[in-house]
Amino acid sequence: MVRGDGSGAGGVDPQQLWQSPQQPRKGRKPAFSRAAITAAAVALADAEGIDAVTMRRVASQVGAGVMSLYSYAPDKETLLLLMVDHVNGELSPPAPLTGDWRADLKAIAHAQRALMLRHPWLPAALFNRRWSFGPHTLDFVEYALAALRPTALDGGAKLEVFSLITGFVAGLVADEIAQAALADSPDRAAADARYLAAVAADGHHPELAEALSAPARPLSPDATFARLLDRMVDGLDAGSQDGTAGR
Repeated sequence: MVRGDGSGAGGVDPQQLWQSPQQPRKGRKPAFSRAAITAAAVALADAEGIDAVTMRRVASQVGAGVMSLYSYAPDKETLLLLMVDHVNGELSPPAPLTGDWRADLKAIAHAQRALMLRHPWLPAALFNRRWSFGPHTLDFVEYALAALRPTALDGGAKLEVFSLITGFVAGLVADEIAQAALADSPDRAAADARYLAAVAADGHHPELAEALSAPARPLSPDATFARLLDRMVDGLDAGSQDGTAGR
């Protein structure tokens, strides 16, 4: 579930972050661990949203002093790296690959969507940041690259496809969450519908009017996601056949 170029956030050396011992460098052995701190931050984000995750709140959750947390995560951006990799652990072990890369890629996208719906803060955490591949994330990236092995894509293009699918899923899930929140405001939905009907009837937007007059498609989140995912993967299929997707 990584976006960006794989660099660390906040100046943190990714090798030091992921491969160094998970204990603070100095002082007595604490009554908590980096894993416990990360789990507490994830639980807080799940319950109250990503903005609720502060070093002070997380410290309170684990019964630690705020300053002691900085031995594990020097800033919130680093804590978010740990949180994202922590929840990516829920994607393992993935289902065995079938050898049908289209079906496997769709299964990957569905697994990512389920993960993001369990952790609604995750789409927002993935955008507009530079990311480092933690161990759980690396395992899932490896799995996705293996799923794309039957294609004609080169290694760089495979990574681009994985990033594209992840961004696609994150964008749809973010919209799904927003639409669910708006479902509690039927007056707003009715006002939006009236506005679009008026715009379509003004004669200045014929393409929009035609689009809005088309037969309605199933609008459930599951059906919408599956339909758009099929369209996305079909587009990747066209590029994989002639090699253009890797250029």
